[in-house]
This record gives sequence, C-alpha cells and structure tokens, in this order.
Amino acid sequence: MDRNKVYLEVSKFTGENVPVSVAARVMKKDQQFIRQGIILGFLKFGVAFKKDGCSQYDYYISPMKFWEETGYVYNETSERH
Repeated sequence: MDRNKVYLEVSKFTGENVPVSVAARVMKKDQQFIRQGIILGFLKFGVAFKKDGCSQYDYYISPMKFWEETGYVYNETSERH
C-alpha cells in the first residue's frame, strides 16, 4: 500500500442553491460583496442571470464549487433554525 496517498471523503452534493446570505456569513462579507463578485466574475462558485426586461439578477451558488473554494459544506437542513 502506498503511504503517500491521501483519501478524501467528499460530501454528497444535491445541486441545491447556496443562498447568498449563507455565502456572505461563511465568508464574513456582506451580501452585496458576494453578488458583485459573482457578477464581475472573481467569485467562481456562482453565476448571475438577468432576464430580458428585468432589472434584478437571479443568483445560483453551486454547493460543490462553494465547498471547493471555502471548505464549507452547505446543507439546507442544518441551516434551518
């Protein structure tokens, strides 16, 4: 057995959206920082979409990409209070 190998157990990701509020709390930033970072492209764990004729964006933050960047595993059930 190769002693140099490291095994990592990866959580199961459902693909559900990580809320902007959770991402902001985990990263200790405000929600506008997260939104603008996604829009400007320097936060790679999410996408922003603006529908035609609409002034507001919709955001999707990938749980797996967020984990890769921050080490935080989002679980909707554990976030409920």
